[in-house]
Amino acid sequence: MEKQIKILFFGDITGRQGRLAVKSFLKSQAGDADFVIANIENASHGFGLTKKNYEDLSNSGIDCFTSGNHIWDKRDIFEYIDEAQKLVRPINYPAGTKGAGSRVFDLKGRKFAVINVLGRVFMPPIDSPWEVVINEIERLKSEGVESIIIDFHAEATAEKICFAKYLAARYNSEENALIKAFFGTHTHVQTADEKIYKGMAYITDAGFCGAEESVIGMEFSTSFKRLSTSIPERYEIAETPLAQINGVEVLIDGNLSTQIKRINLIVDNKKNESEDNVENTGG
Repeated sequence: MEKQIKILFFGDITGRQGRLAVKSFLKSQAGDADFVIANIENASHGFGLTKKNYEDLSNSGIDCFTSGNHIWDKRDIFEYIDEAQKLVRPINYPAGTKGAGSRVFDLKGRKFAVINVLGRVFMPPIDSPWEVVINEIERLKSEGVESIIIDFHAEATAEKICFAKYLAARYNSEENALIKAFFGTHTHVQTADEKIYKGMAYITDAGFCGAEESVIGMEFSTSFKRLSTSIPERYEIAETPLAQINGVEVLIDGNLSTQIKRINLIVDNKKNESEDNVENTGG
């Protein structure tokens, strides 16, 4: 029997607290993971991704970064996105947009592709994903890709479920699954509907990694003002010692995904930072 492949996927990393929590997890609990993916559109103070944070997270053991509508929020993204070989931006931006909407990785001698997609329901205007994604899957198949992982960054649960079922029905069977995993992101709230569907690991939303005492990673006070008054208020990232880590662990056996398990942990970033400082100084 072909050896299992273990994939770790982390929901939206949000701000410094999310970065610290995921780095700590990778250092102590990643175990025998073969490939690590993280959504990082909120990684730099809640909005976008700086080059410095991209490089830091790359060095922590993350193999691929997916994103979403906030990937453009830090202006230096335009300076490095074309050279960022681990970074995937949503594929259904107009032709000519900087960056890549999919990337292919070699994993134990097999070609794995990661596609990032934006939904359209309750989201900013964007090209329809239906035709764009099918065209990309067909292109990847023609180049010998045999496993595809999709991060569908969308607001509406129905849109995520419908898109996943459509792809699984079109490309997967009980013996062979081209679409090995379909992870929903964007809402920052982990759903409890993880399942294997036609050999495809699925979850409607993987959740987020960031400040536990927050409103999806943001300070309560600014969120409250904005939501209760409808008056524009700049969101501020929450900075609390406790952070939550949301994601999923997927096992792939041969041509099928066979197991998906949610990751839902609370960690103490302050404690982890202290331990790292002791370790680094030899104390």
